[in-house]
Amino acid sequence: MAKITVVGAGNVGATCANVLAHKDIVNEVVLLDIKGDLAKGKALDSWQQAPIDYYSTRLKGTGDYADTANSDIVVITAGIPRKPGMSRDDLISTNAKIVNMVTSSILEHSPNPIIIVVSNPLDVMTYAAFKGSGLDSSRVFGMAGILDTARYRAFLATELNVSPKDIQAVLMGGHGDTMVPLPRYTTVAGIPVTELIDSAKLDAIVQRTKKGGGELVGLMGTSAWYAPGAAAAQMVESIVKNENRIFPCCAYLTGEYGLDDIYLGVPVQLGENGITRIIELDLNADEQALLKNSAGHVREVIGTYQAMTA
Repeated sequence: MAKITVVGAGNVGATCANVLAHKDIVNEVVLLDIKGDLAKGKALDSWQQAPIDYYSTRLKGTGDYADTANSDIVVITAGIPRKPGMSRDDLISTNAKIVNMVTSSILEHSPNPIIIVVSNPLDVMTYAAFKGSGLDSSRVFGMAGILDTARYRAFLATELNVSPKDIQAVLMGGHGDTMVPLPRYTTVAGIPVTELIDSAKLDAIVQRTKKGGGELVGLMGTSAWYAPGAAAAQMVESIVKNENRIFPCCAYLTGEYGLDDIYLGVPVQLGENGITRIIELDLNADEQALLKNSAGHVREVIGTYQAMTA
């Protein structure tokens, strides 16, 4: 069975490891953090939960990258979290150094892992991990769209008083205020959402989704963790079980949607080898314009990163 490593034992990483353990789909999850015995403590706490919640997945906490040897999938959550008043872009300098260090350390012990990046600013950190790893782009991608669509679907479920299980949605673009929710591709039990909600309420939900991360930072004083951790775990599950599920993920584009050499949120198929297919939707003119705008913003931040590393 696959070996999974989660780098960063903060709220998101610890949640991801715990959710993965509950899924009981792998023998071992390694939780790594360079901060003292934090990872050891959180892994031990999760292992002691196993007899209560009935799972057999072993959790190992460590500060030594040697313990990650031969990992099949690595989830990178390491980095400083957002604080009130801080944008994702403000994080770039510190978190780029952390992601680059983590990527090189992982590759010393695991030659060809699949890497899922969760660290912010997400699109650029995924780009950094890809450029630093030398791996095929199908094996390096970011978790953003699953979280963003989850927020969108949760808000819709509240407004419509329906189960979130019945809501399907697609969301594209950068992980931030320029993300592109697509109401045209949103359904409730197969019914187009536009038949169930008026345009003003739907637009308000779209705007709330775009600011979803910032709303939580304002409420808690730090970034969210339950939904982000679970979203990363869902991606791991699709890969481990070779489910070929279709998710919006931050993927490397080489001409798709008229965009090249950029990591951006698009619908993809996730299987045992990572991204098996990038799905190109037939966007209308308005949707294409929004995606182009979002890509322009991501390119600006990539430019900042490239200037820092030149």
